[in-house]
Amino acid sequence: MPRFHCPGALQTGTTLMLPAGAARHVQVLRLQPGDAITLFNGEGGEYAASVERMGRSDVSVTVGEHAALEREAPRAVHLALGMPANERMDWLVEKATELGVASIQPLVTAHGVLRLSGERAEKKRAHWEAIASAACEQCGRNRVPTVHPVQGFSKWLEQEASGARRLVLSLAEGTRGIAGLAAALPAEQEVLVLSGPEGGLSRDEDQQARAAGFAAVTLGARVLRAETAALAALVLLAGEATGAA
Repeated sequence: MPRFHCPGALQTGTTLMLPAGAARHVQVLRLQPGDAITLFNGEGGEYAASVERMGRSDVSVTVGEHAALEREAPRAVHLALGMPANERMDWLVEKATELGVASIQPLVTAHGVLRLSGERAEKKRAHWEAIASAACEQCGRNRVPTVHPVQGFSKWLEQEASGARRLVLSLAEGTRGIAGLAAALPAEQEVLVLSGPEGGLSRDEDQQARAAGFAAVTLGARVLRAETAALAALVLLAGEATGAA
C-alpha cells in the first residue's frame, strides 16, 4: 500500500490536504478517490487513510485509524559524517535511513571535497531531509531520522554532548574491531559513529576526536569507500537483520 509522510497533526476522522510532494506522488501513481493509502507524521505509528478528492495540483484524504507500529532498529545509531562528494552523500542518506539510522550530522572536514555553508548548506540539508522522508515511505519506517545542520568539524566536536557511546572509524594499528565491540554493548546503549570523507579524517581531527572521548574502531583490513564504511558500521551496530524489498 502506498505510504506518504505527512508532517503535522493527524487525527482519525478528519480530512486534510496532502503536502505538495505527497500530492504529486499520489498523482504520479494515478490513485483515485476511494483508494487506500498509509500516512505517517514522524511522531510514531501510522494511519490508515483513503483518497477523498483529486484536484489538478492538490489531493485531499480522509484519515482513518491509527496503528502503533514501529520499525526502528533495536539500537539507536547516530552518524557524524565527513560529507562525501556529489551524489554519494544523497545515496548515503537514503541507505542509512533504510538501515535504521537515528540521526545524521553532516560535517565539513579537512579532507572533504564537499564544502557547504550558509544558504547553500541549508538547501542541501532540506534536500537530504526530503531523501530521508522518501526512504521512510519506501522502507516502512514511521520515524524520519534527523538531518542536522552542516557544521565544521571542530565546532561540532566542541558542542557534541550526547550520552551516546562515541566511536571513530580508523585504520590505525591497534584499534578494536567494531563487530566485537557491538556484541559487548548493552542493548539500550545509543552509539555515535564518526566517519571521515574520501581520504578519511586528518591526523589532527583523529586526535581531537580521541581526546574528546571517541574510541577508535576498525571495520577490518580492507579500505572501504567513505559511504560504505559508514553504512557497514551502522549495520553492525544497529543490532538487527534486515529484509529485502
